[in-house]
Amino acid sequence: MKIVVLDGYTLNPGDLSWEALEALGECKIYDRTSFTDDAEIISRIGDAQIVFTNKTPITKKILDACNVKYIGVLATGYNVVDLEAAKAKNIPVTNIPDYSTQATAQFAMALLLEICNHVGHHNQAVHEGCWENCPDFSFWDYPLIELASKTMGIIGYGRIGQTTGKLAQAFGMKVIAFAPSREVGTELNGCKFVTVDEIFKVADVIALHCPLNSSTQGIICKENIAKMKDGVIIINNGRGGLVVEEDLREALDSGKVLAAGVDVVSSEPIKGDNPLLGAKNCFITPHISWASKESRIRLMNIAVENLKAFLKGKPVNVVNK
Repeated sequence: MKIVVLDGYTLNPGDLSWEALEALGECKIYDRTSFTDDAEIISRIGDAQIVFTNKTPITKKILDACNVKYIGVLATGYNVVDLEAAKAKNIPVTNIPDYSTQATAQFAMALLLEICNHVGHHNQAVHEGCWENCPDFSFWDYPLIELASKTMGIIGYGRIGQTTGKLAQAFGMKVIAFAPSREVGTELNGCKFVTVDEIFKVADVIALHCPLNSSTQGIICKENIAKMKDGVIIINNGRGGLVVEEDLREALDSGKVLAAGVDVVSSEPIKGDNPLLGAKNCFITPHISWASKESRIRLMNIAVENLKAFLKGKPVNVVNK
C-alpha cells in the first residue's frame, strides 16, 4: 500500500516522527505541494491509495485522475476536499477533531493578555534602554488593563469556547456565550447563554470560537460593531472569514474597538494589502494557535489511528458519510 503526504511540513517541521505512519505502508512525504497546480498534485499522488493533505486541495479532477481509496485531512477543517466527489467514489474523508482545544484556548488568552499588558513591547523597550534611562522605578507606554470583573462574550461554545471560558473565569471575568444549540437564559459551568446581540451590547471582550458558515460569515461587521460597547476588545483565532476586515480596521482606527487580536485572516498567508496590517492596535499572529508541539503530536497520533481504523474496515472521524 502506498501512502502520500502532500504537505507535511506545518504538522512536522522536523521535531516529530513519521515512523508510525511509515509502518503502515510505503510512504512518501512532501513538505509542500502547490495549491494551484493540479498536474503537480496528480503527479505526486501517482498510484498511491492513501492520501493525506492539510491545505492542498483535492478536487474532482484530481480524484478522477488518480486511484485514491482514502483521504486523511491533517486538520479539523476539511473544505479543501471535494466531499461529494469523494463520496461518489466511495472514498472516505477523515479529519482530526479535538486535538488543539487547550492550545487554541490558551492562545486566545495570550492574545488578550498581550493587548492588556503589552509584554512584548515592554520587553523590547527594556532591551532598548528605555527603563535604564527612565527617571522613575517603572514606566509603561500603554494603558494596562485588568481583566477581573470584566465580561467576556464568547460566540460559539463548543470545546474551545468552553475551555476559553474557564480560563477567562480564572482571571475573574464574567463569561456569557452565544451558541445556536443552547437555550437563552440557561447556564453551563457558570456561563450564561444569551443572544448574540446581548454579547455585542454588554461584552468588554468578544472572543470568536464559532465555525465559519452562512450565519457567521462576516459576523464582525460595521452593523454589529455599532452595537458594541465603546472600547471593546475583539479576539479571533477561529476563522478569518468571521471578520469583515475593512470594517474592523475602521473601528480600530476610530477607537470604537480598542484593540483586536487575530491569529487568522481572510486569505492566508496574509497579503500585503490586508486592511488589518495598517490598523491601530491590531495584534496579528500567523495562524499558530493550533501549533503547540503537544497538539501536533495528538494530531499525528489521531491521523495514524484514523488510517488504522480504515484499514480494519471500520473508519472513524469520517466527514462525508
